[in-house]
Amino acid sequence: MNDSEIAGIFPIPVAITKLDRELTETERKLMTVSDEDMTQNVGNKYSKNNYILNQEGLAQFKNDLEAKINDYFRFVWQPNTDVSLYITQSWLNYTKDSEYHHHHNHPNSFVSGVFYVEVDESSDHIVFHDSRPQDVLQVSTSTFNPYNCKTFYNGVINSQLVLFPSWLNHSVDQKQKNNRRTSLAFNTFFKGTLGDNSCLTELKL
Repeated sequence: MNDSEIAGIFPIPVAITKLDRELTETERKLMTVSDEDMTQNVGNKYSKNNYILNQEGLAQFKNDLEAKINDYFRFVWQPNTDVSLYITQSWLNYTKDSEYHHHHNHPNSFVSGVFYVEVDESSDHIVFHDSRPQDVLQVSTSTFNPYNCKTFYNGVINSQLVLFPSWLNHSVDQKQKNNRRTSLAFNTFFKGTLGDNSCLTELKL
């Protein structure tokens, strides 16, 4: 294929970034809950409070996250109306040794994200799964590349923020290190005007 060009059309925009500051001591405390304040998930646990970022002491942190989210939104979607994204639900995920986070996506949300509060940077990761139907015919692969792989592993670090379209399936493999992985997950939705008035697709939210 040396004389040809392969175009990677319709790429999936996954943002891997960090906040421009460290968490305050108050913010860290508010993102640490006791066992009795957790709910059992399929393979790990999550906080009973699923509006974590609505706590008064996390107002600035929420604003900072929404600024990053809207930078990503404007860069990728290039909206030409007065529309932005705001965080709806937000919750903490806790994963211990031998636990995992099941394969899932986030309905009723446009962009979802994960902020890593405390991880083992040598082994923790998030796994993204190709959502396109391609299992009818299978080709045995010698070398994986962005065109033929079905999963993408992203190693994570403390204070990292990962943003992605909410329909994108993702998971966390069984944890191998004996520490508690803590992450903050959240969903978003639109505020403002979608569509086009003259095309009869306008939607004011």
